[in-house]
Amino acid sequence: MAATTSVPQNHAEERASWIPMIAIAFGQAIMSFNVASLPVALGGMVASFGVPPTTVATGIVAYSMIVAGFVMLGAKLVQRFGALRVFRLAVIVFGLAQVLMTFSPTATAMISAQALSGAAGAVIVPALVALIAENYHGTQQATALGTLGSARAGAGVLAFLIGGILGTYIGWRPVFGILIVVSALVLLLSFRLKPDQGRPEVRIDLVGVLLAALAIVLISFGFNNLNGWGLALARPTAPFNLLGLSPAPIMIVVGIVLGQGFLLWTRRREAAGRTPLLALEVLDSPQERAAVYTMFSVVALEAALNFSVPLYIQIVQGRSPLATAVAMLPFNLTVFFAAMLIVRLYQRFTPRQIGRFGFVLCTAALLWLAFVVRNDWSTIPVLIGLVVFGIGQGSLVTLLFNVLVTASPKELAGDVGSLRGTTNNLASAVGTAVAGALLVGLLSSAVMRQLTENPTLPIDIQSQVDLDSVTFVSNERLEAVIAATTATPEQKAEAIRINTEARLLALKIGLLVMAGLALLAILPAGRLPAYRPGEIPEP
Repeated sequence: MAATTSVPQNHAEERASWIPMIAIAFGQAIMSFNVASLPVALGGMVASFGVPPTTVATGIVAYSMIVAGFVMLGAKLVQRFGALRVFRLAVIVFGLAQVLMTFSPTATAMISAQALSGAAGAVIVPALVALIAENYHGTQQATALGTLGSARAGAGVLAFLIGGILGTYIGWRPVFGILIVVSALVLLLSFRLKPDQGRPEVRIDLVGVLLAALAIVLISFGFNNLNGWGLALARPTAPFNLLGLSPAPIMIVVGIVLGQGFLLWTRRREAAGRTPLLALEVLDSPQERAAVYTMFSVVALEAALNFSVPLYIQIVQGRSPLATAVAMLPFNLTVFFAAMLIVRLYQRFTPRQIGRFGFVLCTAALLWLAFVVRNDWSTIPVLIGLVVFGIGQGSLVTLLFNVLVTASPKELAGDVGSLRGTTNNLASAVGTAVAGALLVGLLSSAVMRQLTENPTLPIDIQSQVDLDSVTFVSNERLEAVIAATTATPEQKAEAIRINTEARLLALKIGLLVMAGLALLAILPAGRLPAYRPGEIPEP
C-alpha cells in the first residue's frame, strides 16, 4: 500500500541498469546477515569466550542500540554530504568491524565489533533509500524498494543456513569472515552508482542527536542489565546503586525522560523554523503513532523469539548450530514469503483488519508453542507454531512500514525511514534484552524453588555451587560442575533433573508472557487506518 505519485515522462521512459541495485541490495544484506548470524553463533561464542549466553546477547543489543540511537543522525549526514560518499565510508567501517569480529579474542572485543557495525549501519540504513531514489525512478524505483525488503529477509535466511553449516563443521568465525569479503565487493560495486551532491545548507541538530542517542542507549542498556544488576534492588554485580536500588530500572526511567525531552526540544526547534533531527509531522496522527507502537511490538517479539529458540537448542539441548538453522529455517522462510505476499491482500482488507489478525496469529502461535514445546525443536507441532508466528510477523512488518509511508507527505520519506530504523532497532535491542532477563530470571526462580523444597540436596551441597548467578547451561556442563562437589551419584542425578525441568518451565512461562504481550498489541493495532489503497486520502 503506497501513495501514488506522478512520474515525469522522461523518468517513466528511462530504464536504468540493475547493476547498481546489486550494490544497494548487498549493502542491506551485509547488515541483516551480520545480526541474524549472532543467534546461530550463540553456542560457539559461549564456548570460545567462556561467558553466559546473556553476554553474547549483549552483542546483539549493542548493534541494535547504536543503530537506533544514531540512525537519525545518519540520515542528516546523508543529506549534508551526499548518500554515495557517506555510504562508501560506512561500508569501509563495517568491513573493518567484521575484521575485529572475526578475530575477536574476547567477548568484549566481540561486543565492540558489533557496536562499530551498528555505527556503520546507522549511516547505511538511510543511505540505501537515498541511493535508490537517486538511481531509479517510476516503476523501477518501486521494484528497487521491494528488492531492498527482500534482501533483508533473504540475508536472514542465508545467515541461518551458512551460519549453521560453517558453525557446525568449521566454527563461528568464518561466518563473519564472509562479510569482510562481501563488504569489499559492495565497495567495488558502489562505483557503478550515480554520484550525488550533498546539501551543505542542511544543519545537524546536535542537541537533538545527544538527547535521542542518550535516551535510546540508556533504555537499551537498562533492559539488557535488568537480570545482572537487579530488577529493583541492586545485586552485588551492579556497578553502583542508588540508595540500594539497581541502576538498570533507573537507566530505563531516565532514558524515557530524555526521550520526552527530545520530543519537546524538537517541537521547540520546529516552532523556531529550524531543521529538526526528526520531523514530528510523521507522528502527528493517531494512525501513525499506532503504526509505530505496533511495529515496535512485533519486532520486539521477533527478537525475543529469535533469542529464545537458539538459546534452547544450543545451550539447553547442546545441539549444533546446524540444528538451530534447520529448526529456524521454516520460520525465516515464512517471514520472507509473508512479507512479499501480504501486499496481495491490501485491496481486500484494511490495515486495521490485517494488523489485528496478524497479532491474533502471533498470540495463537506463542500460546501454542508454550504448550507443545518439549526437548526437541524439530517436532512438527513446534514447527507449526513457528510458521504461524512467521506469517503474522512477516505480514505486520511490511504492512506497518507501508502505513507510515502512505500517511506522510513524500518529502518526509527520509524522516519516515529514520523513524522506521530507530523503531526497529530499539525494539530489537529491547526484545533481545528482555527475553534474556526474563528467561534467566524465570530459570533462577524455578531452580531456587525446587532446591528449597528438595530434601535430596541439602544446604551443604548447595553451598558448593554458585547459586547467585544461575543461568542456562547444558546438562554436560552441569555434570562437570557437580563433579567438583561432594555430591553423591543420587544427588548429582537430582541436580540434573532440576536443571532439565527448570529450563523447560522457564521457556514455557517465557513464551506465555510473550503471548500476553502480543495480545496487548492488538489494542494499538485497532487504531490503524481503516481504508483500502483505493480510498487513501491525499496528504
